[in-house]
Amino acid sequence: MTSESRITRGLRPGDEALHLASRLEEGGDAWLVQVVDDPSGRLTGQRIVRWREPGTATGGVGSLGSGALDRAVEDLLERQPKRGLHPLVESLQVYVEYFPATPRLLIVGAGHIARPLAQVGHLLGYRVEVLDDRPAFLIASNFPHAQRLVTVDFADPFRDISLGASAHLILVTRGHKYDYECLRRALVDPHPPAYIGMIGSRRRVRATYVQLEREGIPPEAIAAIRAPIGLDLGAETPEEIAVSIAAELVLLARGGTGVPLRDQERVAERFGGTP
Repeated sequence: MTSESRITRGLRPGDEALHLASRLEEGGDAWLVQVVDDPSGRLTGQRIVRWREPGTATGGVGSLGSGALDRAVEDLLERQPKRGLHPLVESLQVYVEYFPATPRLLIVGAGHIARPLAQVGHLLGYRVEVLDDRPAFLIASNFPHAQRLVTVDFADPFRDISLGASAHLILVTRGHKYDYECLRRALVDPHPPAYIGMIGSRRRVRATYVQLEREGIPPEAIAAIRAPIGLDLGAETPEEIAVSIAAELVLLARGGTGVPLRDQERVAERFGGTP
């Protein structure tokens, strides 16, 4: 069951649920807070929706009827409460439901790798956005699974694009200099993405790291870059490279090892068969 259906079921069309659904679609975190226990009975059932969009923007709809109570809700959410019942003030209790942001796959470069990668990213549940400086390459029929196609200037690629913790940035432009500029911009963004991967040979990646170091990028930020991007699958075709990149995303998200399950479980060896 999707977040939208869980929230909108039983609620009137046009109320806070619609705001919540739209924020989830845009890639922001969201919270639904509902009063479930009010001795006076006056506030029972009242709801507030609060969201945090990629970057710094926050907002919300709904009110508990007073500034003091609304600020109490804000203070509660600042403490990152777990899903469930929480005391608000005195004998007032609220139920908090948290909806994490839909992970976003930002593919910079609309070439041969981008097409299958957008499809695989969609299958993995990412909100796919494809960026390029060539409008002619951003054709909807080439990217039927992308939620957004954006023409950008690689000199300032994220001017109108929010990054932040829900973003997974894949740099596969047509030229190393474009990859580098996008990489540098992402590393100095006040809200960097959760993942940055860049295609390139060992020589080019090393040259990139040297240049970033000269520009004062902290070593820990450089170390977090996934480059060359992907797992070693022996991939050659764009489709195989897309699978390699997607496999790394799954590995990092799920905490896997990348070791073949056959070698990890050693079923045949344990049962006396051929290892």
